Order: sequence, then C-alpha cells, then structure tokens
Amino acid sequence: MTSDSEISVQLVRNATVLATVDDTTFLVDPLFTPQGEMPTVTDSPGVPEFLTTANQKRNPLVSLPDVDFDYDAVIVTHRHPDHWDEAAREKLDADVPLFCQPEEADAFSDEGFSDVRPVEDKTSFDGVTIHRTPGQHGHGELAEGMAPVSGFVFEGEKTLYIAGDTIWYDPVEATLDRFEPDMVVLNGGAAQFDQGEPITMGVKDITAVRETTDATVAVVHMEAINHCLLSREELRTETEGVLVPEDGDQISL
Repeated sequence: MTSDSEISVQLVRNATVLATVDDTTFLVDPLFTPQGEMPTVTDSPGVPEFLTTANQKRNPLVSLPDVDFDYDAVIVTHRHPDHWDEAAREKLDADVPLFCQPEEADAFSDEGFSDVRPVEDKTSFDGVTIHRTPGQHGHGELAEGMAPVSGFVFEGEKTLYIAGDTIWYDPVEATLDRFEPDMVVLNGGAAQFDQGEPITMGVKDITAVRETTDATVAVVHMEAINHCLLSREELRTETEGVLVPEDGDQISL
C-alpha cells in the first residue's frame, strides 16, 4: 500500500488500526466481529470469574465502519478477544506475515497461520524496524493476571509508537524518551471492572503522555467495548492537544 505521508493511522474500531509507515501498512489488533455478537467482557475467555462490570452490554458496541482493508502485515499486541477474535482468525489469510509476542506465537501457529514472527526485542519488515515495548495492563494482581501485553514502535523515515493496552508507568515514559516518536497511539477508554483500578489509559495517564512528548498523540480503544467507561466527549473536554478520532477517521503526518 502506498501513502502520501510518512505516517498515517486510520482507526477502524476499538484498538484496530491501519498503521502506515513509509509505504508499508500494518493491520493492528484486528477485531472483526459484527456488532453485538460477542459476550460482555466478563463472560469472555480468560477473564477471572470474580470480575464484574458496570453494564452487561454485548460486544462490540458498534459496527465496523466502511474501511478499505489494504495491508501488508498484521500486528497483534496481545490475544485478548477485543484485540484478536474468531472473525479475524477466519478472515485473515493463513500466510499473512503476523507479528506478535513470543509467548503467544505457538497459539497463532496452532490456529493455522504459517508466517508467525514473534518479536523478542526488534525485527524488520519491508524497510521498517519494529521494536516490541513493555506494557502494564492495569495495577497490582489484576495487571499480573492480564499479562502479557506489549506495545510496538515502528521506525521508518518517522517513528510511530502504538502503546497497546497499558497504563502510564515508568517503562512507557522510558519508551517515549528512548524513541522520541513523531506519533503516539494510546489505548484509552479507562477500561475498568467493578473491582480494581482502570486497566487502560484514562485522562491522567493520557495527560502524562501529552506532557512528556512533543509527538502527535491520538487516543483509540473507546466506545466499542462494554467496560470502556471514558467517552470521547469526556476525553476531549478534559485534555488539550490530544486527537480523539471517530471510527473510520485517519490521522496523517
């Protein structure tokens, strides 16, 4: 796929984005299930039974926008069902280059994917250097139970940092300091169970990122899954200098 800009990120829905660096496009965290055809988060595989949510809406909360899915490779930050679903497994070509966490490589291979490329530290694809970066999906014991999760940095003529499902913590700040990205994509929504603190970024986390970097900051992972309680309107009202795209919107440098 070609692009007139060195970095272009199109939000599809939730954390699913089409990220173009130079002339290479990565499909990140594909969630293709039609609206309402997944259970609530607390009824999803891998979620501890003791967790409850403020509502029991079925996911995804919204339909897929009309987007041209033209991409060269797939990146999966982690295999939670709102980032990798059965519909994606069925839709994607088995031989697509698929980058992932080392801990999850075997699971993709078991599902029939033949070009699985676990990223231990860094790798390259089509002239783009890909670094895997740390993430912490919540606080305390809950974060330990939600692990492992990762972010990814894409280095071409310019640098893109997709932070993944993480809160603001020291390794995120270290990643910003190390790579000095031109664009940062954060997973917002302040996703939260009735138990514990938020497991994705809320206003304070996003503000901390905004104050740490001169990069363009965009926030996705909002208004699509039932435990994401922070709305786009609230985030726009309570932050400055942050882009909050609607589903289908594209941000370019």
